[in-house]
Amino acid sequence: MKVVSMINSRLRSIIYKEFIQIIRDPRTLVIMFIMPILMLFLLGYAATNDVRNIPAAIFDQDRSVAARELIDAYRAADYFRFDFDVSSPEELQWLIDSGQARAGLIIPPDYGQRLARHEQAQVAFILDGSDPTIAATALSAATLIGQAKATAVLRATLETRGQGGSIEAPVEVRTQVWYNPDLVSAYFMIPALIGTILQYMAVLLTSTSIVRERERGTIEQLIITPIRSWELVVGKLTPYTLIAFFNLLEVLIIGTLWFKVPITGDLGLLLVLSALFLVSTLGIGLLISTIARTQFEAMLLAFLIQLPAIFLSGFFFPLAAMPPFLQALSYLVPLRYFLIIVRSIVIKGVGLAAVFPEVIALAIFGLLVMGIAARRFHKRLD
Repeated sequence: MKVVSMINSRLRSIIYKEFIQIIRDPRTLVIMFIMPILMLFLLGYAATNDVRNIPAAIFDQDRSVAARELIDAYRAADYFRFDFDVSSPEELQWLIDSGQARAGLIIPPDYGQRLARHEQAQVAFILDGSDPTIAATALSAATLIGQAKATAVLRATLETRGQGGSIEAPVEVRTQVWYNPDLVSAYFMIPALIGTILQYMAVLLTSTSIVRERERGTIEQLIITPIRSWELVVGKLTPYTLIAFFNLLEVLIIGTLWFKVPITGDLGLLLVLSALFLVSTLGIGLLISTIARTQFEAMLLAFLIQLPAIFLSGFFFPLAAMPPFLQALSYLVPLRYFLIIVRSIVIKGVGLAAVFPEVIALAIFGLLVMGIAARRFHKRLD
């Protein structure tokens, strides 16, 4: 009991000392508590796949009722915002070249007449392909809206001929979207930000904490004390673990209340698996602290590790679209497994069984990294 009491006393002293250092450093406080909120809002709004209100121009050479109905059909879909009404192809090209318009609708002068004669009428839809993401969305939207308008015109034509009953298609495909029926990108991105922010904060803060002791010379004071190496590690990591959990709750609350992302799964399970992910991230930060000699060097190493990890985790780009070599490399990134876990729990509401392989992989990775970092850490000056 006496030994346990001594260990607990030493750990409490280190934890208390670390909290005092954090409180006395206003820059660290800003990074810990303000940076996660800034990252959440910036990435929550910027990292989105929802493309709406694409600026477009109209070159209407017909000016008929039928032409206005076609334009209204495109406006009603909310994909395009027709800000420009041009009078020549050159004006349309200049708007697209200058980036003021991303698309252009060209209606020929005989559009209304051809429809009145029940003939095929063609229109042109020009797209700016310099941004493939916007162009792909605009292409799909323009095609679907055009098909819907064509079907409506065909239906009206057949009804005027008394053939309304013959327009049913022989095959009807009814689509269903599970978990995210409205395809809101925030439901996909906000859960991923939980893992990204946890990794960013845990690795950056942990990697600089021990190096800061070495830079200030206070590591010598710790070395001459009866504190063991593992006690020093646990004592210094505990405050950042608690702060990381605070950041986790911070992101969850803002994501739920502000971005309206529902948490359909078990919140307790999410917190437990987040703690498992923290073992990996804290281990990476501790490993960096055993390599770096200065805080600046530690920050550089942290960014060097985190940037590739974000791109190889499936945060921005699907892993299935990557080359086989990068897909294999992504298995070394713990964020990859956690993003699958957090998205599955938050969006799909699954239990532990559905993400058990990712949990095992994350546990193995965390134990290996933390073990290597602990072995490299020595309670002495190098």
